[in-house]
Amino acid sequence: MTDSAPDLLPGSLPLPPADAPITTLFTDVGGVLLTNGWDRKARRLACDTFHLDYEDIDERHHLSFDTYEEGKLTLDQYLDQVIFHAPRSFSHADFRTFMYAQSQPYPDMIALVKAVKQLNQLRLVVVSNEGRELTTHRVEQFGLREFVDAFIFSSFVHFRKPDADIYRLALDVSQESPTQSLYIDDRPLFVQIANSLGIRSFVHSGLESTRTKFAAYGLKVPPAV
Repeated sequence: MTDSAPDLLPGSLPLPPADAPITTLFTDVGGVLLTNGWDRKARRLACDTFHLDYEDIDERHHLSFDTYEEGKLTLDQYLDQVIFHAPRSFSHADFRTFMYAQSQPYPDMIALVKAVKQLNQLRLVVVSNEGRELTTHRVEQFGLREFVDAFIFSSFVHFRKPDADIYRLALDVSQESPTQSLYIDDRPLFVQIANSLGIRSFVHSGLESTRTKFAAYGLKVPPAV
């Protein structure tokens, strides 16, 4: 946590002590539970596969993708702006299928989070920047509803990290105090923002380091296999 008082909404209840037991785990998805949905590596592979100009596609992507992740474009509208602004020999459906196929799970990390949730009787809330169609595919494909209690996706709530309001919303939805929450993300900036709100947070860099950090925060963890 930071030394300054967390930036909470007016009228918030008094915070429990900083060492209060953690009762809610907030987690990112891409880079933690699953691969990223549509990152630079995937876009470059798409350009190689479909014989596209990477520089053109990348520039158009950066001008459009935040709007898609905020839920203000459909996936087909994003593709119209980024891919199908010129005649192509393939269809929207062909390209969507390719995009969806880039998502893969991190089974060991999913198993660890499931176990930590069960062992500690935690609520589990996803806080993630994801476009709606990619979100729907990933939630269904990888069974996230089986163990996640609530989903705060940028495309559902219409703002995205690093906007602090997405973390405030997650706290409101879970009815949790910052000091009884723990947030994990692979992006240091997003961890910094959560910390500024008084949410205990750390950067996920790998399975074993995260296992160690869970234990350091007083959570029961399963033995390493």
